[in-house]
Amino acid sequence: QVQLVESGGGLVQAGGSLKLSCAASGRTFSTYSVAWFRQAPGKDREFVAAISRSGGRTHYADSVKGRFTISRDNAQNTLYLQMNNLKPEDTAVYYCAASIFDGVTATETLYRYWGQGTQVSVSS
Repeated sequence: QVQLVESGGGLVQAGGSLKLSCAASGRTFSTYSVAWFRQAPGKDREFVAAISRSGGRTHYADSVKGRFTISRDNAQNTLYLQMNNLKPEDTAVYYCAASIFDGVTATETLYRYWGQGTQVSVSS
């Protein structure tokens, strides 16, 4: 199994940027497809972005396409989410998740391993 720990959240003004990190430990990181999800207060958790095992394929939610970039460094066992042009509606707890699924998927139930989350707050 793999353990995931997110960091990099914080408070930023609208239009600003943040970069989230997710450090993985345990089983070899490169054997997992990984993704970011988020959950705003009073709302269901939603998919943000996913990346394949090698990093060669990515998939984004329409709401973040063109503003967020997912990447990974398998040598450093780390997943990243670069968030630019942040909007108040991006405010949420952001979670990284890992799946043995070989590809990219937004299907939450395919992700077995989850981090504890990091808070991102965007002020208007």
